[in-house]
Amino acid sequence: MNTLVQTHNSLLKHKKGTIRRELADEIDWSQRLIAIKGSRGVGKTTFLLDYIREHHANDKTCLYINLNNLFFTEKGLVPFIDEFYKRGGKILLLDQIHKLPGWDKDLRTCYKQYSDLKIIFTASSILRIKTNEVLKDLVHVYYLNGLSFREFLNYESGNQFPRYTLDELLKNHESIVDEILSKVRPLAYFGDYLKFGYYPCYQDEKSFMDNLLKMINLMLEFDITYLNQIELKYLSKLKKLLYIISCNVPFQPNVSKLANDVETSRATIMNYLRYLKNARLIRLLNSPECYKDVSKKPNKVYLHNTNLLYAIAPENVSESNLRETFFYNQVGPNRKIFSTDRGHFLVNNKYNFEITGIENESDLKYRTEDFFVAADMIERGEGNKIPLWLFGFLY
Repeated sequence: MNTLVQTHNSLLKHKKGTIRRELADEIDWSQRLIAIKGSRGVGKTTFLLDYIREHHANDKTCLYINLNNLFFTEKGLVPFIDEFYKRGGKILLLDQIHKLPGWDKDLRTCYKQYSDLKIIFTASSILRIKTNEVLKDLVHVYYLNGLSFREFLNYESGNQFPRYTLDELLKNHESIVDEILSKVRPLAYFGDYLKFGYYPCYQDEKSFMDNLLKMINLMLEFDITYLNQIELKYLSKLKKLLYIISCNVPFQPNVSKLANDVETSRATIMNYLRYLKNARLIRLLNSPECYKDVSKKPNKVYLHNTNLLYAIAPENVSESNLRETFFYNQVGPNRKIFSTDRGHFLVNNKYNFEITGIENESDLKYRTEDFFVAADMIERGEGNKIPLWLFGFLY
């Protein structure tokens, strides 16, 4: 226990210049069991440590621990929490809970046994928590995404621009842009964001792309294979599929051809696509009719964010690919996005969007109140034509 407390104190003492994540203001911290989900690299550990620094900096009843610690292979989580509680512990932050077998049952046991103990834990984006039969009636789940373009821009430029709802952005984009342009030129930062700005670790990584590739491999080798109980002998097929996808996105997948190229079955390819999606390595775009039918092949496949494209398949980096991937990634959180015959994306079954370069003009017959153009490389828009970068201000 003393060693874990020393580690906690050391981590809090050696603070780097972190980016404060606004998810901290959305969480109901009064709840007794809170889950913070997210993919590797989005800053879950930093998020927990920043929460402690902000609210419990000198609180000896609060403790952060990483469950990678081999201590727990022998001690076990429940006996440790029992000791922590008896020593006066009140707030426990558990990082990477999915590393422990039976973690959900242990958490339920402690939740029921210690009524005044608060537990906050992080978990892989792959882990199913809301549908977990053991915890679903107890836990409050929140998602930590990578940095939005707004968060990246605020940190790099020293500004504090607020986020906007989609309706606010569509209705008031011209006045919003005027306010932003009075303080900064967003396009001066946009290219850097597309290359490395989604993952907060860009701040202190001298070789960001190498480290991002290592992180991707950890997602494949541990997060996906372990949590989905895939035998390691099939790992090479999963990696091959991701590479093929990365070299061709955005594209409409031919599942039979993918199965032939990867040397596996169509059913396995469909499972692998779902695993890669849950790991937030890819995004699947479906029609509204097929949205919940996992047996249907997606209409289109994208990488999850533009940073992944530069890391895995830089030869497939193109302006159109970057534009569409950026839009899907930034608009996607907390919104339903579907394929549409009127442009590239249908958002919330209400708005159609076409993603274009500055040189392109969409068919005027689509310029209706529910059709918008997100145009790249323009600072200002007009009417239903909106700068693409501004869609990075939605979270």
